[in-house]
This record gives sequence, C-alpha cells and structure tokens, in this order.
Amino acid sequence: MRVAYETLVVERHGPVGWLEFDRPHAGNAMDAVMMAELPRAWRELDADDDVRCVVVTGRGKAFQTGLDMAALARDPASLRESSRRTRDAALELTGWHLGVRTPVVVAVNGVCAGGGLHFVVDADVVLAARHATFLDPHVSVGQVSAWEAIGLTHRMAATVAARLALIGTHERLDAARAHRLGLVGEVVDGPGLRAAAQRVAESIARGRPEAARRVKRALWRSEELGLTAARTAAREDRLPTSPVTPEATRQEATRAGRRPDQETDREAQP
Repeated sequence: MRVAYETLVVERHGPVGWLEFDRPHAGNAMDAVMMAELPRAWRELDADDDVRCVVVTGRGKAFQTGLDMAALARDPASLRESSRRTRDAALELTGWHLGVRTPVVVAVNGVCAGGGLHFVVDADVVLAARHATFLDPHVSVGQVSAWEAIGLTHRMAATVAARLALIGTHERLDAARAHRLGLVGEVVDGPGLRAAAQRVAESIARGRPEAARRVKRALWRSEELGLTAARTAAREDRLPTSPVTPEATRQEATRAGRRPDQETDREAQP
C-alpha cells in the first residue's frame, strides 16, 4: 500500500520514481510536515524494486526555497527540532542524508534557495530550466550557511561557493552560469524540463540496478574519501564476475520496459 502525502507528490512513471515538492504557495519551502514526509518518501521509492532512478523537482514556479521560517515560527517545537538537526548535522532531507542507493536526478524548475541547495549538491545528476536561479540567503537574514556551502565546494570552485554564502541575497547564479561552473549538467527550456529529466532517468534505469548502485557508491566515495581511499574501497567492492545468462538478461530487459532484442552486447556483459 502506497503512502499518502500532504506536501509531496510521489509517483512512478515506468522505471522512474518522481518526488515532487508540493507547496507552491510557499515556494515549496519545507514546513514541519514536509520534513517529516521526506524520509518516508525517499525510503518508499528506494525500497521499490521497480524504481531504477528517482527524479526530484518542484511544482509551481519554485524548485525549493529551504525552511519555511514563518510556518515553523508558529510551531515552536518543530522549530527547536529543526534547529537541533541543523546544529548536529542530523538532517534527513535528501537521498544522501538518508543513504538512498537508487540514482537521483534533480530537475531544478525555478528558484533554488538556501536549504534547497542540499538537494542539488546531494544529487547524482542535475538538470535545470533555463530560467532557474540559485542563491543562498542565510547570511542576509543573520543565519549561518554551513552544510550547503560545504556541499557547494564539492560541486564547483570554492571561491564561487564563498560568494554565494557570504554575499547572500545579492549574489545569484543563473542556470547558464551554473552549467559553466559545473553545478548543473544540462540546461533545457522550461517546458521541456520534465521530459528531459524523464529521458535522463530512463537512460540510467536501463542499466543493471546493482551495477548502478555500486557505481553511485564509488562516485560518492571518491568525493568523500579522496582518490586512494576510494580506489581501495572500490577494489574491495567489485561487481560479481559470474556471467549474465540470457534468461537473466531477458528478465532485466522486461523489468526495464525494453524488448529483449533491444539489449546490446555491452549491456549483456557482467
């Protein structure tokens, strides 16, 4: 039985699971309900064997604009809990925070601000609409941007991350510049963003699920451990060397929504 959500839309389109922020009236900012629902949504999609890739996006004009401070101010207990989690780095917002093994594509459909940057820097692949913008307003309202800024330094030059974190609302990246800097992998016209994200996610979903998960793990280890440690970990975490049988290949093709005769020689290799 699938879970009902108040602030998120969770859907499946073929082998692709979609996780969409659904508070457009508030710029898709995170209130206490959304913060409670995000871990459940991620775990639901990651546990679904039919979901080979997850796309994250927002409904309405904004992608994600961080914490809804107005809503949290009306709920002191939730505000205290949010502050504690931020202080202790105990966030449970993104797939990376929750140890999600399924590859994640983020499709930035509009403004991405503050805590919304977590979802971008923690993604495996990032697409953005041409009109999308990125900013970190924390310092402009007297708050500290630490975790977002740290993530940004692993996606682009530290000096650019510093400008975003230290200048605040007066420094914005448009999608084209974010692409040049490496924060975004592909920029598309706004109306075509969903189709482009589905296309990329389906391309990822064509691979063997366990292979994709291990590649994802190796890439993140490289980001987090450094070259030598990541290579050592990868050597100890090799894929099984047993050959893939024709029957297994046919089953993989069926689950991925392809005809067996669409398999290439390369895809059939272990």
